[in-house]
Amino acid sequence: MEKLDFIFFDAGGGHRAAANALRQVMEQQGRPFEIRMVNLQELLDSIDIFRKITGLRLQDVYNVVLKHGWTLGSGQLMAAMHLLIRMFHSQQVRVLEKFWLRSRPDMVVSLVPNFDRALCQSLRNTLPAVPFITILTDIADYPPHFWIERQDQHLICGSDQAVAQALALGHSQAKVHQVSGMILNPRFYEIEPLPPAKRAAARADLGFDPDQPVGLVLFGGEGASVMLEIARHLADRQLLLICGHNARLAEKLRALPHGAAMFVEGFTKEVPRYMQLADYFIGKPGPGSISEAVAMRLPVIVERNSWTLPQERYNTEWVREQGVGIVLPNFRGIARAVDELLEPSTYARFRTATERLHNRAVFEIPDILEAILRDRPA
Repeated sequence: MEKLDFIFFDAGGGHRAAANALRQVMEQQGRPFEIRMVNLQELLDSIDIFRKITGLRLQDVYNVVLKHGWTLGSGQLMAAMHLLIRMFHSQQVRVLEKFWLRSRPDMVVSLVPNFDRALCQSLRNTLPAVPFITILTDIADYPPHFWIERQDQHLICGSDQAVAQALALGHSQAKVHQVSGMILNPRFYEIEPLPPAKRAAARADLGFDPDQPVGLVLFGGEGASVMLEIARHLADRQLLLICGHNARLAEKLRALPHGAAMFVEGFTKEVPRYMQLADYFIGKPGPGSISEAVAMRLPVIVERNSWTLPQERYNTEWVREQGVGIVLPNFRGIARAVDELLEPSTYARFRTATERLHNRAVFEIPDILEAILRDRPA
């Protein structure tokens, strides 16, 4: 049985989630592969300069920044991070070479940015016939040296913009594969539509007036303090807030006076069900959360400003281009934005735009991987 190594790390959580979702689908389909999950952070722990300086792993530094909203100037921080990664590139290559010689994969699939040069070079040095594939888990690249490198490999892209970026860097069309969006957990496809009466009852069980709109507020697996600001500005709106692993934030939200019904959840695997009960989405412009909301036919409200992570800024352009929601300069204008979104003709327009998008990427990628393996040189 051929062995596929899926490379992920836990910076933000979306990379592991995408790798797990793809593995789950391929195993359900009975694909003839052994899929091995490889945490890149653990492989590179011995040379993690960020850990030596701060006492925290690189992925943990990233998650702390997200949790506290310390993202102003993140473009400059990313440039500094890339410099450090380049300084330790040769050490990374040596560590990875040893790993490939031990693990002997038949294919390597990266679902992480920033380190694909070291991953590809180390694989070419040791197992040159093994295909190397990068699956972008962002809607587009943030060049240079984020997702797309100038090297011989396959790229799987979830948007026209990402495909154009790959071709502009000289990648051949034969090795740039476009799919219909971001990888989503298969639960988003398995959940069955609720009849109106059952949906109303489920909303009532959470304390909501079933006849009034409900906004779902979600800022990734670590939550974000801006959720408090949003709840205050929307004190007269029904809100369902998911805080992820941020228990302290959940406590503050539950203690917050609120004129309308408000349900606060911590970490949960029931995001598809909660989205099914909501009418619109408010959150950061992360590729996963936007794609999940659109898949569940929820118009979105996101913000873009100096605090927005550089790799997520294009996502706000995508929201406007696709017509699936509103982009704000900051969430101080959230009350007006919700009023605008819920105006019947505007809401119908946004909702129709979500229905035009059919993201099946998690089911399209397995065929692409199998074809690459089948067509590789002997």
